Parts: sequence; C-alpha cells; structure tokens
Amino acid sequence: MDRRHTIQREIVLKTVRRLHTHVTADDVYGAVRAEFPAVGRGTVYRNLNILAEEGEIRKIEVPGEADRFDFTIAAHYHVKCMTCKRISDVDMAAIPQLPDTIKDSRGGQFTLCDVAFTGICPECRKKNI
Repeated sequence: MDRRHTIQREIVLKTVRRLHTHVTADDVYGAVRAEFPAVGRGTVYRNLNILAEEGEIRKIEVPGEADRFDFTIAAHYHVKCMTCKRISDVDMAAIPQLPDTIKDSRGGQFTLCDVAFTGICPECRKKNI
C-alpha cells in the first residue's frame, strides 16, 4: 500500500534517529511534543508503526513491556538489562543463516529471527560493585 509521505512522519523519523537509542513510543511522543506541542499521541504512535512497516525503523517487541523502536534497521541483536530494563545493541555480527537452522515439526518455515540476550549493562554493574 502506497502511503502519503507526511510532515508528521518525517518529524517522528528524525526524532527516533536523533534520540539514537531504543526508544518507546512515549519517549518519542515526549520529544516530539516538546518541539511541536500540537502533535497528538495517536499521530506519533501511528507513524512509528508505519515507519516500522515500511522498514525505516525497526520495531522491537518486548514481552511484558512497551515496544521499542530502533533507528538501526540492519540485522543485529540486542541485550536487555535485568536491572534498568534498557535495551542496547550487541557487538556481534548477525548470523544470516540462523533462521535456516531452526526446524519446525509442523512444517513451518522461518524467515526472520529477533535475538535478545539478557544481562546487566555497564552502568548497572558499576552501581553494584
């Protein structure tokens, strides 16, 4: 489906890129609203999802928490801090053949995978030392 390119969508995209981290929709909404007070929450949420569908940003589904949006669209993995819940990129190359190695006894075929590790980020480790 061809969608019209809107100013609001461009603002949301620029904000995700400017924040340069794994942001929630509320994070983006707060940053956009600081510059453009008339923008609605629904407009930001809708445009984040459209941008993810179009491949401009990456949507990271976090079980039990708000989805995150990533400015990096290239294949990569994440780590979630058990203490502060921050999500960060993992410094390792993606394994493109990984979905091919997974077997489904029901005959399904995997095309993508989203790998997320769990650990403790450097900032939280420093606080606990």
